[in-house]
Amino acid sequence: MIIPALDLIDGTVVRLYQGNYQQQNNYGKDPILHLHNYLSQGAELLHLVDLTGARDPSLRQIKLLTNLLSYCAPAKVQIGGGIRSAADVEELLKYGANRVVVGSTAVTQPQEVQNWFKIFGPDALVLALDVRIDISGKRWIAISGWMEDSGLMLEQVIDQYLQTVGLNHILCTDISRDGTLSGINIELYQSLCSHWPSIKFQSSGGICSLDDIAKLHHSGVHDVIIGRALLENKFTVAEAMACWQNV
Repeated sequence: MIIPALDLIDGTVVRLYQGNYQQQNNYGKDPILHLHNYLSQGAELLHLVDLTGARDPSLRQIKLLTNLLSYCAPAKVQIGGGIRSAADVEELLKYGANRVVVGSTAVTQPQEVQNWFKIFGPDALVLALDVRIDISGKRWIAISGWMEDSGLMLEQVIDQYLQTVGLNHILCTDISRDGTLSGINIELYQSLCSHWPSIKFQSSGGICSLDDIAKLHHSGVHDVIIGRALLENKFTVAEAMACWQNV
């Protein structure tokens, strides 16, 4: 499935370059304008990221997110950024989110988040494991809005969860590609889907053309999150969906 994404800082639609808050492109203060565009083209699932909340959970943009959720129905929405407690998850689900994306807390407090899987079920949660890949090919997970290294590798965290809870959705971003329009890391997703075929992986980062989407379809990923390429009209949501369905 094609999933259009909007990242939000203090109400403004932005894209960060490789997760760097100091390098951001601004796409205006009207996220509903973008949502209307995506929904009118048939988007069935949207991805919203509260980057303000990711950097400082005390500043989560709940009012804005609640407003956007009310606008998106009946399309489904997954939301991430600054999720630190079961109450945070429950709040977003109550306001209409279909899935809550959990990143840093899933890595720093795995037992706590594993309890959330038992409470809310694996379809209500997406594990966001975003990686920096070193020169030896090791995939290290970044946390806290990608500003800190966790010291854990991707494989460690996935296996840890699979040993304790059901795990349906993982969003994996190659940080070095995110917001760059430099093309996807197809080898990363081929590796993930081959090693854990039961998990529905969501790809994110670097998409710049319909050819990238076609390559991802063959990699085995279940969903493709697209941000900057849509905001900069590299192609439309309708074109992306047609590409995904017709490969």
